Amino acid sequence: MSRVVLAMSGGVDSSASAYLLQQQGHEVIGLFMRSGSEAAACASPTDSLLPIVDRRASKQGCCSASDAADARRVADALDIPFHALNFREEFGRIKDYFADEYLSGRTPNPCVMCNVWLKFGKLWEFAESVGAEYIATGHYARISEGSPAGTALHRGVDPTKDQSYVLFGIRRDLLDRILFPVGSFDKAEIREMSRKAGIRTADKPDSQEICFIPNDDYAAFVAEYRGEQETAGEFVDAAGNVLGRHPGYERFTIGQRKGLGITFGEPRYVVRIDAASRRVVLGQRHELARTKLEADRLNLLVDEWPAAFRCAAQIRYQHEAAACTVERAGDDMIRVTFDDPQFGVTPGQALVLYDGDRVLGGGWIRSSHP
Repeated sequence: MSRVVLAMSGGVDSSASAYLLQQQGHEVIGLFMRSGSEAAACASPTDSLLPIVDRRASKQGCCSASDAADARRVADALDIPFHALNFREEFGRIKDYFADEYLSGRTPNPCVMCNVWLKFGKLWEFAESVGAEYIATGHYARISEGSPAGTALHRGVDPTKDQSYVLFGIRRDLLDRILFPVGSFDKAEIREMSRKAGIRTADKPDSQEICFIPNDDYAAFVAEYRGEQETAGEFVDAAGNVLGRHPGYERFTIGQRKGLGITFGEPRYVVRIDAASRRVVLGQRHELARTKLEADRLNLLVDEWPAAFRCAAQIRYQHEAAACTVERAGDDMIRVTFDDPQFGVTPGQALVLYDGDRVLGGGWIRSSHP
């Protein structure tokens, strides 16, 4: 029997993971990773147990007081130890990254960074402190072992819930210490299994929010977190003709069509954001097409990447991976050429490379070309 530390978010997936691990004979320890102390019921940095709180408490995505209460109740029902630790200081690093990326004219992906820095970093540190052999989460992904290529990260079997994209940054040396219990099931099966097992979160809706921005107002968060910035400027077209003014370039992302605050006779999209000039370039949909991009800050989940190779590349969470050729452009940069133009290539987003359903690794998009 192995000791496993499971990140419990209070949702159905991590709750079902606890049940599955227990059924497999593991000794499970639940850990709720608190992002801060905004809610009155939040644990202090030295608390090891979090009291049950009213579900009407302030919602914060997957890190709210009510989520902590749900996680605790599931752990109690399964009779497994449960801890709630406050990682407010560590989570501040994710908030810094989020705000700074927007102010640099890029679109951040805090969920990937949370996985790299917190969920699979601090989670493993805690696991080592309690003598656990494995860590586990409720992500829809799979780990394979024993192949000639070594331990590998794969897509989850449910294509509508696959989360391998946001896991590409995991340290390769941790792969053989990670378990994804729900990755071999589809979501409907997990909910039905949870109902039959009497798990209270079986029908709980999935969180759709960034946990520290429960109202989805990214611009308001950046303004509050970094103070008011001089980010207002001009809308222009590709030729530099002024089309109007905008209240702040951090309010926009590549491919955005709605909420521009300016109307035309036909749809216009955000094609480029220039933080230096504070200009937001608008264009028609065909102007979003990109065949090439560069990515850096690479993380390899295989022994090495050849100087040039074929694979499929995914440029955002809901994007269908597209066939491409990858070329190394130094120790920490690659150039990607797609077979067919891709729309909405966004600096700041993760680029993840696949060989079939296996994750080869990835990096961060820094630029793209028509």
